[in-house]
Amino acid sequence: MTAELVRGQNHPLSRTRVEIGIAADTPVLALVAACDDTGRMAGPGALAHPGAPTVLPGLASPAEAAGVHRFAVDLEAVAASVHQLRVVLALPPGGPARFGSVAAPRVAVAEPGGADLAGFALAGLDAEGAVVALEVYRRQGAWKVRAVGQGYADGLPALLADAGLTAPAAAALASAALAAAAGPAGAGAAAARDGAGITAVPAAAAGTHGLPGPQETPPAGTAAGPAGAAPDAGGPATVPGPVPAPGTPYAGAPGPVPAADGAGGPPTVDYVHPRRRRGTSEPPEPAPQAPAPAAPGQAPVPVAGDATGWTMDERLYNQVWGMFEDLARAVAAYRSACEFADSRLDRELDAALSDPRHRLSGAGHPTRDAARARRDELAAQARSVLDRDLDQLAAEAAVVEPALPAAYARWASPVWQDTPAAGPDEAPMALRLGDLHLPERPDLRIPMLVRLPLERGLWIDNGRTGSEAAMATDTDRLRRAAMDMAVAHAARLLAVHPAGRYSVHVIDAAGAGAASLAPLVHAGVLAGPPAAGAAGVAETLERLTRRVDLVQMAVRAGAPEELPPDVDTAEQLLIVHDFPHGFDDRAVTRLRYLADEGPAVGVHLLMVADRDEASAYGPLLDPLWRKLMRLTPVPDDHLADPWVGHAWTFEPDLPPAGSLVLDQAVERAARARRHARP
Repeated sequence: MTAELVRGQNHPLSRTRVEIGIAADTPVLALVAACDDTGRMAGPGALAHPGAPTVLPGLASPAEAAGVHRFAVDLEAVAASVHQLRVVLALPPGGPARFGSVAAPRVAVAEPGGADLAGFALAGLDAEGAVVALEVYRRQGAWKVRAVGQGYADGLPALLADAGLTAPAAAALASAALAAAAGPAGAGAAAARDGAGITAVPAAAAGTHGLPGPQETPPAGTAAGPAGAAPDAGGPATVPGPVPAPGTPYAGAPGPVPAADGAGGPPTVDYVHPRRRRGTSEPPEPAPQAPAPAAPGQAPVPVAGDATGWTMDERLYNQVWGMFEDLARAVAAYRSACEFADSRLDRELDAALSDPRHRLSGAGHPTRDAARARRDELAAQARSVLDRDLDQLAAEAAVVEPALPAAYARWASPVWQDTPAAGPDEAPMALRLGDLHLPERPDLRIPMLVRLPLERGLWIDNGRTGSEAAMATDTDRLRRAAMDMAVAHAARLLAVHPAGRYSVHVIDAAGAGAASLAPLVHAGVLAGPPAAGAAGVAETLERLTRRVDLVQMAVRAGAPEELPPDVDTAEQLLIVHDFPHGFDDRAVTRLRYLADEGPAVGVHLLMVADRDEASAYGPLLDPLWRKLMRLTPVPDDHLADPWVGHAWTFEPDLPPAGSLVLDQAVERAARARRHARP
């Protein structure tokens, strides 16, 4: 069965001998760039194209420009230094100048001579003249395919420059590849070209493999169109001239700068994120799959991942926040309509009662009844619109929730049973803390996602004075629920990060959280035993404070690689239980320092504390509480968004009672850490 990919989605390959198939409505030039694990080419020889002087190991050279390509790839024979094979499509001279003017080409990875394993249609292109269609990449000894679809409006030279070549080298390589696109005639013409200047560009020739091009080649001696002229039977062959090499893949965006020593110079530094589109004026990423058209009068069918983004995780993240905004906007419109109806009712009742005759007799009753009826009609109309919008959001949530990855999913989601034993390959972009809902539709829950790395610490309030729900809960049960919630967040962070990328420290001065910490302690995923007593508190805070200081100095000096070998470069999470027990004034100062300076260098706080128990410190700790995001172990409406001012009810997400899902997730993280160690 063929896996139809969307932009950013990957798919494992079950075999190492595959074929790359390309189908387009116009002749395209197919190329393959062999890149390292950072996505950079080693040099011009790392590009497989029809005119390449050498053949890359395990890779058959693509044919000349054609509407259909199919070439073999033997992944076992690929050099060990090659981690990515990027399939590139470029429009040859003489034909269409941009992919937006032709039908979307399709690229597939197939069995040798058999069915497609994964396919990707490059929809949504516009001004691009070259595009990275997909990449076959190596990850932990296995090969996968990822749909990329990143286009370059400035064509093939910009694409090659973005892959690590200097601008002169990218221009020369692009010129050679485009010259070879026309086949032997074009290659011979390239050899006979003199340096007098840029000559005319020939019209597009017929496609190879017996497939005609988009238009017939005009007879010799006739004009070939505005792109150039076909050569005379007895005249010299014309070839495309050198293609100018822009320094950026999109006009006006930062990009590679030509090296001072030419093609042989060292690669330059590009500070633009390699996974983001470079232009600010280009249209946003298209949705992964257009939903089926709805019947007249019906809402469109929701689709998971129907948002902009580079990867599926990013699209789902953006879709969740779009649902949050839609719910906030719909409820704000409903409340505004009800307020308007109430204010109009008050005005009409004031006008009706301002006449003493209406107050003393029954003449004003019909007026008051009519005003109330109008108010009820307006409120009913507003509620009808709200119910329609919320039903659509509920349908979308029902589709999105099962598609969420582990970092975004509830603990009860089946995705936790499908987590690979080797752990994830990449860190997630966000983490689920719980659910949010509004009183107009309590059953409509929106996942509360926060971006990673955390920009501020978390504070789980285990005090009883924070809300009515907390006051109605037994003190011991509330404290146990708060610590269970902290352990669940730590377990989720460990489970969704690659092995060794997150370290968890615990301060439990009195040992009161031992029962909740048991899964983490027994699995051996903590950086050390939970710190107990004043000495343990001081030692843990001293170690993390030293790490913050050293990383800050290294970053400011521009030498982050010069850190001492005993400094753990992984993200650090410090769980503090029963604060301020075991803390003296020096420890409190260090804790405040970690809250202020830690997030910027990868040290994050997760405090489980009752603010009232720390009241002896007075206003000294006010900045600490303000630095942390307050969460509650019981449902509470303490979260307010500044956009429309709603008071959102936060509900924590904990593993189901009696479930082993948290223990299994922690055990998998522990096994991945053991296997990742040298």
